[in-house]
Amino acid sequence: MARLNQYGLRRVLGTSALFSTAYGNVGSSIYYALGLVASYALGLTPIVFLITGVIFYLTAATYAEATAMYPEAGGSSSFARHAFNELWSFFAAWAQMLNYTITIAISAFFVPHYIGGLFWPALQHGPGDVLFGVGVVIALSLINVVGVKEAAGLNIVLAITDLATQLLLVIVGILLVLSPDVLVHNVHLGVAPSWKSFLVAIPIGMIAYTGIETISNMAEEARDETRTVPRAIRFVVLAVFAIYAALPMVALSALPVHKGADGHYTTLRGTSEDRGGFAGDPVLGIVKHLHLGALQSAGEIYVGLLAATILFIATNAGIIGASRLIYSMGLHRQVPDRLSRLHPRFSTPWIGILLFGGVACLTMIPGKAEFLGNMYAFGAMLSFTIAHLSVIRLRIKEPDRPRPYRGPGTLRVAGRELPLFALLGIFGTGLAFLTVTILHLDVAAAGVFWLAFGMALYIVYRRDQGLDLRSTTKAPRPERPPDFEEFDYRTALVPIFGKDISASVLDHSAKLIGEKGVVYAIFVLVVPSQLSLDAGLEEEEAHGRSVLESARIQARRAGIKIHTGLIRTRNPGAALVEEALRVNADVIYWSTIHALAADKRLGPTAAYLLSKRPCRVIIETDNAPPRARERTPVPA
Repeated sequence: MARLNQYGLRRVLGTSALFSTAYGNVGSSIYYALGLVASYALGLTPIVFLITGVIFYLTAATYAEATAMYPEAGGSSSFARHAFNELWSFFAAWAQMLNYTITIAISAFFVPHYIGGLFWPALQHGPGDVLFGVGVVIALSLINVVGVKEAAGLNIVLAITDLATQLLLVIVGILLVLSPDVLVHNVHLGVAPSWKSFLVAIPIGMIAYTGIETISNMAEEARDETRTVPRAIRFVVLAVFAIYAALPMVALSALPVHKGADGHYTTLRGTSEDRGGFAGDPVLGIVKHLHLGALQSAGEIYVGLLAATILFIATNAGIIGASRLIYSMGLHRQVPDRLSRLHPRFSTPWIGILLFGGVACLTMIPGKAEFLGNMYAFGAMLSFTIAHLSVIRLRIKEPDRPRPYRGPGTLRVAGRELPLFALLGIFGTGLAFLTVTILHLDVAAAGVFWLAFGMALYIVYRRDQGLDLRSTTKAPRPERPPDFEEFDYRTALVPIFGKDISASVLDHSAKLIGEKGVVYAIFVLVVPSQLSLDAGLEEEEAHGRSVLESARIQARRAGIKIHTGLIRTRNPGAALVEEALRVNADVIYWSTIHALAADKRLGPTAAYLLSKRPCRVIIETDNAPPRARERTPVPA
């Protein structure tokens, strides 16, 4: 079997590792999001989480569709690159980097609050919480330099334990403290909360749904990524809905809204620890008010330690996401290559890990949790909005591109099929972005400064490299880690020009990629120069789709995983090179049996492929006797 040397990130992560890493973020955020949201939304906290849950579902569908199409590090930055250009890609990436920096900081910042709530109150306020949080970030940054496989493996059991514990808290809370009457009396519309506070709480509530970008940025390390990535996202959505639909109601029943001596309404869930509240450890506050009898002390210790541990791995997940994003940015010449260079021994982007771990430590120093929450909302809503916009643009720009996963709902406009989930999602995230920006001028100023600073760096760097701002240019990767390993081809691009595709071509390409690989069968429709690319050739296009359907039937019979597509072009060689880059093909397997007449003897198209060579190229010629034909591939 043909083999290829791998010099980049290693594909070692399955669905469980992706799910646990993402849920380490999403599931962990409940441990601080409950307090942050409650400080604004009070009795309407469950409604806020319901609204943000719907937005999260729509956003998850967007990320699942786009990541399955382009399983590469970058998240919304990668989507924007394919949908628009490199300038849009950098803008989305820089907003993501703000998200990851804040996620790292806020997760690490709340670890000592839970430990302090159990054993050492000095950790519940500054400088104890800041110093402890900085130590957490430093330790995890060093772990991630050693390698993601070890760091991700640490998460799986803890994430499952966390989910089981949160479900248990919901069940016990429903049985012991849930009170519909208390929930109704917690709400004083327009007063507690005010409408302004309620609107502000919605974008802040989105901090409870971090994690989707993490899965997307780990796609280059996922096994069978077109399946594992959407499956992991789907599991995260189900788990999140199970928890966030019920736990806020239990929390409000255990710690209801009350009117203070100053006439203001508040809840202990949103009150700081130095005033007798549980803003820093809201889930521990719930447990302390469940009245568990003989199990009370043990329950508090268990939940407090578990919360601290889950926040610990959420910090880890944020570092993973930031490091993979900086790797993608360096690869596409958005930042200096040195920042994304892989460690010669561990094959991890170690400079990016240490750099943004250090930035996260700096953001913790002021010790302002609410400001961090609002900053996260600013960056996340901007990044999610760009992701929705990119998926909409891709449906218009490339309607025939294979989509291993398609989000729910389609809206037909002017003959085009637009993604309904992305249209609704962009409305939700865009409105939330405007809300947090308009109602928090300090957040708007800091966010605009972050974006402006990043754009200035991008412009200076690109000009210094002699590159324009919009074109995509990949940086060379000369380094070869001494411990590089071999792996089988995973994706094979099979061009089709002729009237049919033979079973032998599918069989040969499938043998190259193995059982878990994917064949991309692409019918190439060459358009004469006197016609526009979009005009005429309806009969030829219909024939091409018929050939592709035949290929799908043959592949299903043979148990071959196949994606198909049709492209119109005037330059077949250039189109195939571009297609190979888009689908991250490891090999192009082309049989001249199905080539154009001019290419039957390795003509211009084959020459172009061999000169540009975006990946390994294997050409099966038809110049041998019939029985020997299948044994005459020409590798390049």
